[in-house]
Amino acid sequence: MSEERVWSVVELLKTTIAFFTEKKIDEPRLSAELLLGQVLGLQRLQLYLDHERPVMPKELEAFRAACRERLQGRPVQYIAGEAFFYGYRFFVDERVLIPRPETELVLEHAMERLAASGLASAQTPSILDIGTGSGCIAITLALRLPGARVTAADVSADALDVARRNAEEHGVADRIRFVEADALSASFAEKAGGPFDLVISNPPYIPESEWATLQEEVKQYEPRLALVAPKGFEYYESIVAAAPALVRKGGVLCFELHADGAAGVRKLLGPGFGGIEVMQDYNRLDRALSCVAE
Repeated sequence: MSEERVWSVVELLKTTIAFFTEKKIDEPRLSAELLLGQVLGLQRLQLYLDHERPVMPKELEAFRAACRERLQGRPVQYIAGEAFFYGYRFFVDERVLIPRPETELVLEHAMERLAASGLASAQTPSILDIGTGSGCIAITLALRLPGARVTAADVSADALDVARRNAEEHGVADRIRFVEADALSASFAEKAGGPFDLVISNPPYIPESEWATLQEEVKQYEPRLALVAPKGFEYYESIVAAAPALVRKGGVLCFELHADGAAGVRKLLGPGFGGIEVMQDYNRLDRALSCVAE
């Protein structure tokens, strides 16, 4: 690209998308749009509404620097400082996992089970999100269920700082209680409080043995603490053990699953839980397991 040329937004997007595609960058269009939008201070839709806008030299320089980071493998969401979940914008950096589309399906499934339980009709359903990370699940639930009282727990103080920032930006910080606690600890249930109408968790579930098989972007940039459990089932085991104190009778327990984790999690559930349902994701992989406290 010539230094003398003045690029319009649409020209720069087209050229960058083609370049990222050639370099085999994942999601080339999303990468180009998020990076240019971040540099210009525009949402992705605004880029196309203002497609003839010229990109000034300093903006072009900043955009090129962001593109170089992307070419080196840094996830676009961390470069842009934002990710979208359930249609909402969340600030993210390397202290938290990048929200995944599959987790949106888990959230939808949990809300459906809560509605079916009848507890969602209460004015103030109580919800616990275990391993909140960026807060995307807890905050989305607070936004979708305006009367809900939400507790967001995480072992990482850094992650909770990110979640608090996001809660403040979405105007729900006064309705979310943030708790620094380890779900593997025997004192977790006491710290979390409860019982709750809904307990939802996307816990670390990747076994140590699978770490080497993950994408380089994930291994290099996303927090290992939020991804890995020694054998993959430790967090499920601990949360299920604490569930009698965490989930009130008639309440819902919902997990995001490892692709082949449904059978193992199902075995953990004792006679105190029934109505077990397993939901599949876009790729027909088991993605969520939910049940009701009896």
